[in-house]
This record gives sequence, structure tokens and C-alpha cells, in this order.
Amino acid sequence: MTAPATTIRTYDISARSTDVFGRVLVSARNNHFVVDGPVQNGCPGEALTPAELLLSAVAGCGVELIAVIAKDEGKKIGAVSIQAHGVVDRGNQARTDRTVFNSIRLIVSVETKEKTTAAELVEGFKRRCPIFGTIATAVADTKVEVVVV
Repeated sequence: MTAPATTIRTYDISARSTDVFGRVLVSARNNHFVVDGPVQNGCPGEALTPAELLLSAVAGCGVELIAVIAKDEGKKIGAVSIQAHGVVDRGNQARTDRTVFNSIRLIVSVETKEKTTAAELVEGFKRRCPIFGTIATAVADTKVEVVVV
């Protein structure tokens, strides 16, 4: 019998500037990676940008959690993939004090014979992923499409 998982999750990340303008070195645990500001800001734009990392985080959280929830519930599924698309229109913001995404679209593909199974797993991800919850709360135009493959 395994001990119950704690309900508290903590995350510690550090980021520091580099000798290249607009390039940042990010560290998480023993992992290190480069983040670039976008070309529009005069930055290199060669590595992932912060906005791309946010969309990557929600997509990664979704793929992982859908698999975990399926396993926990004894549901048989195959491959899972998520395509994420975000739009920031700085000239048309919902708020005057913060820049936010205007819209975010997720297309979730689940390999299963049952559309109901896929839909239930995606709802589970939406309830459980703190990244999705944060995005859905901040971005009024957040849509998730479920595709069965």
C-alpha cells in the first residue's frame, strides 16, 4: 500500500539574464534551459519565448494528466496530444492594468473508441491542472476542443 500523495505541490524556478540581450537562463531543479524574448521586443527570438512556454506548460500538463487520470480510472486509451494556440493583441486588451492573452484554444486528441471517455478525461484535466485553471480564469476566451482519433 502506498502512502497518499500530499495535496500541496511547490515549485521553485530561477531565471537570470545572460550576456545576450533578451536571452534568459532558467533553472528548475537540475534542469537548465534558455528562454528568449520575442523578436518584436528586439530580442533573439531563437529559443522558446515566455508565451510559448506558458502554452507548452498547459499542453504538457494536459497530456500528462489525461494519461494519469485514465490509468487511475482504469480507462484504456492510446496516444494523447494537445495543440495550443494563443493570441495576444496588445491593441485590444480586456484590462487596462495587465496584458493578457485575448484567446487560447486547445485541441486535445485522445486515441480511444469512446468519445465519452475522451470528454470525461479532458474534463478531469481541466479541473485538476493548475495551469489550465489559471489560464481559464484569466482569459475569458479559452476554448477546448476534444478530438477522438
